[in-house]
Amino acid sequence: MGKKSGRYDHVFKILLIGDSGVGKSSIIMSYTDNTFSEEVPSTIGVDFKVTYLNDIDGKTVKLTIWDTAGQERFRTLTSSYYRSAQGVILVYDVSSRQSFENIKNWLKEVNLYSTIADCKKILVGNKIDLEQERKVSTQMGQQFASDNQMLFIEVSAKTRQFIDQAFQELTLQILGDEILLQDTAPVTVDAPLDVDDLEQEEEEESSGCCGF
Repeated sequence: MGKKSGRYDHVFKILLIGDSGVGKSSIIMSYTDNTFSEEVPSTIGVDFKVTYLNDIDGKTVKLTIWDTAGQERFRTLTSSYYRSAQGVILVYDVSSRQSFENIKNWLKEVNLYSTIADCKKILVGNKIDLEQERKVSTQMGQQFASDNQMLFIEVSAKTRQFIDQAFQELTLQILGDEILLQDTAPVTVDAPLDVDDLEQEEEEESSGCCGF
């Protein structure tokens, strides 16, 4: 994962969706902050992080990563956040068969609410550190992803195994689609921000919350 940078070639909106408790917030924390906590409170509404991928296919990409609540009561409240997302990460817990079965419902929501028809999707099986408790085989995940034209990877937010690869693979898929790259370039301004203004802007947008 790249460190913060004020210069970038594209900005992508990435959504994480899936049942409550599958580890969406932990995946984001592991990726953006290189941290993990066993006690992560459930997301209320929508939270987001901003980070950068440097030198990926020769580009620097700014990622705005949106963490959506998995609870049923928040689904209608967060539907607007599907809009304009170039990438979607669908997350399940490999130790929870139900969370995997529910991926088909989350995929229906993507198809219903997404305003970018060809947004790239990756199916992520989290918590592979709980191998002895596994209820969903790798083959099951691979088959579902293949049937639905998605990328697939298994990760562990706790150990950070394959976390970077998940975001890199999804970003590369978006970069390879010229249609998805439309309107993702940074807005040019007549006068560049000075260093102090730029640092303040990045600090303000590094983390945010839209709670309900």
